[in-house]
Amino acid sequence: MVSGVQLVQGMILLLTPSQRGAECAAAIEASADQPTQAVKSFEEAAFCLRTNNYSAVVIDECLLDADPGQASLLLQHIQTALPVYINGAISGIPRTVEKVQSALQRRRHDENAARLSALANLRSELREPLTGIILNCELALDAPDISSGIKEKVRNMHELARQLGAKLQMEQDPQSSNSH
Repeated sequence: MVSGVQLVQGMILLLTPSQRGAECAAAIEASADQPTQAVKSFEEAAFCLRTNNYSAVVIDECLLDADPGQASLLLQHIQTALPVYINGAISGIPRTVEKVQSALQRRRHDENAARLSALANLRSELREPLTGIILNCELALDAPDISSGIKEKVRNMHELARQLGAKLQMEQDPQSSNSH
């Protein structure tokens, strides 16, 4: 527990006034393989969001329409949870489960794309300074007036920089990133 918030990864919160809320939560839990909690009011949902960390919050649109002010407050508590909107009046449990699965799959795809983009940016930003380090090490190693102790240290830096460059190049290869 960190500052009063229980960090439980992969939990889903279902907010619906439906009498079948618990049944729907059980179906979502079975399908998503994530603990799912059903609540019937904004107050209960806000309490849950303050005390737990959710990967998704499934919200019945009838509650949004009934009290937009409470809905707005609830959305402020969601943090990193993915909001999934359902219409409980016309969507059955299978459709709700399908919407949650689809949203979670989109989230995984988006997170993976963001991770790959961040890696590409990092790789790009490291490449130029790393090339400079390697080049300066090579110039220092070719200098005639460098002591053998310093030369050994520069040789070690040069080797470490080359190893880092090789790792950056490996990460760029799509085959190696699929095996991670």
